[in-house]
Amino acid sequence: MSHSLPRITHLLYLHGFRSSPQSTKAQLTRQWVRAHAPELIWQSPALPPSPREAAHLILQLTADWPPATMAVIGSSLGGFYASWLSRQRGCRAVVINPSVQPARSLGGYIGTHPMWHDPTQHFYFAPEFVEELRVLQAQVPPDEAPGPVGHPEQVLAVLGTHDELLPFDEMQSRYAACTLRIVPGGDHALSGYEALLPEVMGFLGW
Repeated sequence: MSHSLPRITHLLYLHGFRSSPQSTKAQLTRQWVRAHAPELIWQSPALPPSPREAAHLILQLTADWPPATMAVIGSSLGGFYASWLSRQRGCRAVVINPSVQPARSLGGYIGTHPMWHDPTQHFYFAPEFVEELRVLQAQVPPDEAPGPVGHPEQVLAVLGTHDELLPFDEMQSRYAACTLRIVPGGDHALSGYEALLPEVMGFLGW
């Protein structure tokens, strides 16, 4: 649990599909860090549509970060990437309504999409991106807790029971070995995230 782990010094926030660093949760997290933990090294990158390129960027951004005191927060597809990074680097992760099977979930989204926070901006989700997701999924085995093998206590899963996009039962089952924070009635966007932030940051030692 968080009380036995050192306070984090570096924090990465990963947005979801069609989202951006301008997302509500990214902005609320940034505001919390500025107000309560200004010394934290913070990154919230705009992730490319290609999962392979996104994974490369995530590893690049955190290459010099100390695994013992770094953490990643990710929502939806960003939650999947957060689990992947936790497994790669052995760091702590907070996943918010994470995509458990993103290759399946996004298989029907091939094509051009507007960005949520700026509909004038569009991106193309290519067919080969689904296969790139399958490759990354294979690196986060579904029969084990996400994060470093044997260290599920390093992962906090914040799950809304009324997620309208991803199956709650699947998320709960996938992260059962981790610390779970179930939000009754919580939707996919987790509209009550601001109230949960002290708990999320408390898990990371703040």
